[in-house]
Amino acid sequence: MRPASAPTEHDDLERLYGAMLRIRLFEDAVQLLFLRNAIEGTTHLCQGQEAVPVGVCDVLEPGDTVAATYRGHGACLAMGVDPVRLFAELLGRESGLNGGRGGSMNVVDLERGVIGCFGIVGGSIAAGTGAALAAQLSGDGAVAVAFFGDGAVNQAYFHECLNFAGVRGLPILYACENNLYGEWTPMAKVTAGGQIVPRAAAYGIPSFEVDGNEVLVVREAAREAIARARAGDGPTLIEFLTYRHKGHSRVDPARYRPKEEVEAWLERDPLPRLAERLDPEAVRRLQETAERDVEAALEQARAAPFPDPEQSASATKEPS
Repeated sequence: MRPASAPTEHDDLERLYGAMLRIRLFEDAVQLLFLRNAIEGTTHLCQGQEAVPVGVCDVLEPGDTVAATYRGHGACLAMGVDPVRLFAELLGRESGLNGGRGGSMNVVDLERGVIGCFGIVGGSIAAGTGAALAAQLSGDGAVAVAFFGDGAVNQAYFHECLNFAGVRGLPILYACENNLYGEWTPMAKVTAGGQIVPRAAAYGIPSFEVDGNEVLVVREAAREAIARARAGDGPTLIEFLTYRHKGHSRVDPARYRPKEEVEAWLERDPLPRLAERLDPEAVRRLQETAERDVEAALEQARAAPFPDPEQSASATKEPS
């Protein structure tokens, strides 16, 4: 979320770059942990998509909520979730956000406004819509964000919730992270009409498409939608065009993607694009700082004990 004081433009760019870099390094570390069998099950990484959660969450305020997908580590970190506790959750440690019992696809941190990372495709849309309804009924002025992928637009969740949000005028941003693939399937092959943005018009919801790999563009688009929601003018759908650098999950080598496509999107990596606007010395400093922070967070998480199997998750104590 945005800082309380107004930064200079240069400080602002450094902060955004640092936020994306920490997500990138966090996910790189998670990938290595998985390959070393330190993480049970699987995990879904968001390298390449960092600009979307960072740009969107930067315009949120305390009290706003986010519902993320199973590829939600970036959204969690962008909301200010403690990386130590997030690492600990993935490693199944007692000090994890959910006592080490939820894992990668079930992260919750209500204190930071993260109402969940949902393993069910489209589940985040329903949860975010519910949070927006709660905000409307309470009149607290809060706004909800529902992150979801392109694959979710063909789920009933998408159509039912957008219809409901349109009827009620709910304060919500529907943030579609279109990385061109629903798991292993190209979006264009399974989406009638081949477009996402026009679908919102059926529900009377404003919608538009933006470059999801340019954090400043993402932030400005989100700022407009969030302001509109906070003013009581209802929901907005934004389609953020982006690309995951890795496979769908850690069991997916992603060989189905054309080499030329991958290379073209790697050229649009959101980190180098913003780094071009920064002093090289600042980029080096931010890199060193982020590396130290992520390494220290991982070491602290790995030192934590595993949960007592005789103790329920609700009984675990918050770390001091």
